[in-house]
Amino acid sequence: MNLVALKTFIHDLMHGENGKMRTEKYEKDRIRGSIVGGAIGDALGYPVEFLFSFDAIQNRYGERGITSFDMTDYYMRDTAKAEVSDDTQMTLFTACGILNAAEKGMAPVPAVTRAYLEWLYTQGAPVKKVYNDCWIAELPELNVRRAPGGTCISSLKDIARGGEPNNNSKGCGGVMRIAPVPLYGFAKGRITDVEALDKLSAEISEVTHQHPLGFIPSAFVSHIIYQLACDENPTREALKAYVEDALNMVANVYKQQYQSDVEYFDYLVRKAVALASEDGNDVDNIGVIGEGWVAEETAAIAVYCALKYFDNFEEALIASVNHKGDSDSTGAVTGNILGAAIGYDALPAYYKDNVELLDVMLQVCDDLWEGKKSK
Repeated sequence: MNLVALKTFIHDLMHGENGKMRTEKYEKDRIRGSIVGGAIGDALGYPVEFLFSFDAIQNRYGERGITSFDMTDYYMRDTAKAEVSDDTQMTLFTACGILNAAEKGMAPVPAVTRAYLEWLYTQGAPVKKVYNDCWIAELPELNVRRAPGGTCISSLKDIARGGEPNNNSKGCGGVMRIAPVPLYGFAKGRITDVEALDKLSAEISEVTHQHPLGFIPSAFVSHIIYQLACDENPTREALKAYVEDALNMVANVYKQQYQSDVEYFDYLVRKAVALASEDGNDVDNIGVIGEGWVAEETAAIAVYCALKYFDNFEEALIASVNHKGDSDSTGAVTGNILGAAIGYDALPAYYKDNVELLDVMLQVCDDLWEGKKSK
């Protein structure tokens, strides 16, 4: 993002309400749908993230795999709610960082990085706590380790110690946390430059994941979430069009510098789109796409599941987590995408009633709509 674009973005971040005005109820519903939908996918997939084969998932949960929340923790102790992983934790800290940027007049990437350093402290990392900008960092429920990504931890430790991350990671730890960026821009028509939001999502992911395919999928997913949230009556065909539009954006913005990576990402997503229109077994089809440990595969798997089951949120999430890969992240991104399309009210009550941190998520979502922190 060049200096002029950055100044314009910060101005819009602080002052802009430029787009078509929709009702408050509608916009809050879509924001809540995307964030809570992502948390539902995360919580559904978290118990099977490290089972490493669909056979192992079937052995524990039955022929279809996991189809409802497992409300026990890693040690098989009963829990009151279905636990979310680091994916939802970092999503909430992304939201807080964006809101801090608006409140303090900071550039968004440094503000979100500061929020991530607060998250790092909640993970028990041996670093000094420097910032106290995120009220969620004080919540006991967020001061727990839920299988945090090694790249996120190591990169943020480097920053906390005054250095710079230096990695070539394309892990999915960047793409699984960026939904608040397009949702903040969508709210109140606050930011209408969709490409600027896409680039910002990529830049926020690049804080920790520096391979092009570690951050380019974030721009892609951000674009789709924004377009779906703006669409009052989205359809499967509309989602397909937004995927195409997002691929075109990726090519326009990144292909000159990262040609081979962009071409591979384009191929993988188009493969996912094609598979979604076929009758094949979901486990086999997802296996063709990948396992989701890397960002391009996470994004493509989410596209596959969201397209194939556009009219059935529950089936989309069940498909998205029942494979041998990074189930919580593929579930989270699928939930972010479909939740932006259908809204919070349309999410199944069972999942909303039983997911951890629901009240916290709803508060953060409403803050994203308002454009400022309530606490």
